[in-house]
Amino acid sequence: MLARTSDPIVAVATAPGRGAVGIVRVSGQDLAPLIDALCARPLKPREATYLPFRDAASEPIDHGLAIHFPSPNSFTGEDVLELQAHGGAVVLQLLVARCLEAAAEPDPGTGRARLPGLRVAEPGEFSQRAFLNGKIDLAQAEAIADLIDASTEAAARSAGRSLAGAFSREIHTLRDALIQLRMLVEATLDFPEEEIDFLQKADATGQLVSLQRQLGAVQQRARLGALLREGIKVVIAGQPNAGKSSLLNALAGAELAIVSAVAGTTRDVVSQTIQIHGVPLHVADTAGLRDSNDEVEQIGVARAWDQIEGADAVLFLHDLTRADNADYAAADAVILQGLREKLPAAVPVLDIWNKQDAIASSTTRAGIVLSAKTGAGIEALRDELLAVAGWQAVPEGVYLARARHVQALARVGEHLGIAAMHLAARAQSLDLLAEELRLAQNALNEITGEFGSDDLLGVIFSRFCIGK
Repeated sequence: MLARTSDPIVAVATAPGRGAVGIVRVSGQDLAPLIDALCARPLKPREATYLPFRDAASEPIDHGLAIHFPSPNSFTGEDVLELQAHGGAVVLQLLVARCLEAAAEPDPGTGRARLPGLRVAEPGEFSQRAFLNGKIDLAQAEAIADLIDASTEAAARSAGRSLAGAFSREIHTLRDALIQLRMLVEATLDFPEEEIDFLQKADATGQLVSLQRQLGAVQQRARLGALLREGIKVVIAGQPNAGKSSLLNALAGAELAIVSAVAGTTRDVVSQTIQIHGVPLHVADTAGLRDSNDEVEQIGVARAWDQIEGADAVLFLHDLTRADNADYAAADAVILQGLREKLPAAVPVLDIWNKQDAIASSTTRAGIVLSAKTGAGIEALRDELLAVAGWQAVPEGVYLARARHVQALARVGEHLGIAAMHLAARAQSLDLLAEELRLAQNALNEITGEFGSDDLLGVIFSRFCIGK
């Protein structure tokens, strides 16, 4: 559930650990008494002031910059105080403790507590207040966390566009067009005796078709944005000594996994996130799949199958130097059968033929032929992985989106599709048409937070870091 939104809050707003600068942030109503206790002087709005931060005995805890952002011109829409000190964990915790202590002290002028109820902020509470006070919408609030968590440059830039409101503006444009269409339908329902056919005169069918076309464009960008945020999980599978670890190293461009000619070297899962044209791929190298009497290797094989079952794509790696060996081919067939049994039909299994450098002549195989050792064929594999992920070359301007956004847009599409059928039926289905349009608007509003349950908001903000 949502945190208590009337309490003033304080937290360290920078990442844990040592650094040149650390920030303590306070948000609440009328912070002037607290500012006086900490800084011993008033602060000019939105102007950095270098001064000592004082403890209860007026001794300096540290020297740094203090900035006061009076409401409503602040990130949260409330009064905000930022104390920029040296970035040591002890110093920042001392400042937080001093804020809590000073808030409870009686104000010399009134005799009441300087800032009653000041408490340490919960994760995401500053962003939550910015949302609740109308400074940002829900999609922009989520973009803050996505910008912090971005694993690639493309994801960071896309999150920045979402934070600036690019995604929200697309949603508002769809909503405005939907509201216009709803008004036409409601007018027809309210005045059935009128000779004027509101729907026909205003080309309601054309408006709905145009709305569906706009929605399709937004859905495409949202799917790509969700891919930039989430990426896909790729598992490298195959028999021992096929070159799985070498392939992981080649894709990552670094020596992450131990490579050895000894079969069964990899006993556990080795994972690495790589990026291809900004799209994150979470690649897992697994133990070679075979029957073994070695207990440790058996555990590794079991973990490999666990990874495979959760994959979005599987690279089934074959050894070209053993491809004509009947026993090797039979073992590959057993693995392929296991993959088909454990994976949904929608999960692609790519045949990858490795060790091209070790055979005397070129060969043609169904799949991608490469050499993890020399790098030949690796670019072709990267391109294929992008295609499998569903990535398309799109104009600059993709915004980051989340799975819930994609799902909400899908529901909008479903409701508009049903609405089109009711619109074709005209008078017999106008009530149902109006209801489908209302449900479509509700689904759009969930994205920006103009309609949503407290439970949904609580889950979203609880996943933020403290101080945001």
